[in-house]
Amino acid sequence: MRVQIRVANLVSRMAEHDNVAKEEFARENAIRPLVTLLSFEPFMDDPYQKPQSIHSIVQISKEKEMNSNHRSHLSQHRKERENETVEVKHELKTSCAEALWKLAKGSVSNSRRITETRGLLCLAKLIEKEKGELQFNCLMALMEITAEAESNADLRRAAFKTNSPAAKAAVDQLLNIVNDSDNPSLQIAAIKSIGSLAHTFPARETRVISPLVKQLGHRNQDVATEATISLVKFACPENFLCMEHSKTVIEFNGVPPLMKLLRGGERTQLHGLVLLCYLAINVGNSEALEQARVLNVLEGAERTVAAQYPELKELVSKAIYHLNLYHAGALPHRQSYNNTP
Repeated sequence: MRVQIRVANLVSRMAEHDNVAKEEFARENAIRPLVTLLSFEPFMDDPYQKPQSIHSIVQISKEKEMNSNHRSHLSQHRKERENETVEVKHELKTSCAEALWKLAKGSVSNSRRITETRGLLCLAKLIEKEKGELQFNCLMALMEITAEAESNADLRRAAFKTNSPAAKAAVDQLLNIVNDSDNPSLQIAAIKSIGSLAHTFPARETRVISPLVKQLGHRNQDVATEATISLVKFACPENFLCMEHSKTVIEFNGVPPLMKLLRGGERTQLHGLVLLCYLAINVGNSEALEQARVLNVLEGAERTVAAQYPELKELVSKAIYHLNLYHAGALPHRQSYNNTP
């Protein structure tokens, strides 16, 4: 098992520094044994399994068994694992999780292979049960997988279907981290992951938006900013359900903390302004936006945004236009109402 640890660490280093090696590991089907060792459960019935010996692929053992002896060989090594100390077993899992993290980063093909070997469910279970470095490595692996899913619709549809138990387990653990963790690094990774999956959630799945809105008021500005960035992915026009998601953000009282973020640092202000514009464009008739005087804020921002962020000038102008449209239609109605005897 100590040899396995060294090999997993070697895979991590090679995958981190050499993209060619990263893809070669995938071609040699090295991901399956890493997931197997991470879970300590062989996936004998997986439809994606290719004839292989775990030890010939990752050079964990000098012996190579043929397929006819594969089950007995696994049984033998399972007994060897049971005789190892808890500390060594934990170290092996930690090393395998890091290897999967490095292999998944920037690689759609490796991320797909991890999901095809039930890696999502394995990572979710360990995020739930473990703490420290092992939990962190599993969360980072999941973050990289979701990042690849964000950029690849095929992977997103295959691995993160709303009726997939593995996907549900992964999302549940991400939400638990966002809600319950007191570690900003873990929260940021989980928030990024949820944002990457923004296109997968139906409008009724409001449980993923509520924790993000809550984090807009986080005392750590990096956490709050990351929550803003993720919410932008729900509210932007590229998201088919942007109007429904925007309404949900407002319903969860997201406008007041968002307005406070506009007084934060430059990065926080930038992303906060983008989210505010999308809310104004998508739900311009919201009373919450009017009560917060968002129109006045955007008009003030329009005067300064051209110099600082010229790429945002058009977005801010569009948001102002939408709010003015509502006010132009609502004002005569209110005057008529106020003049009623």
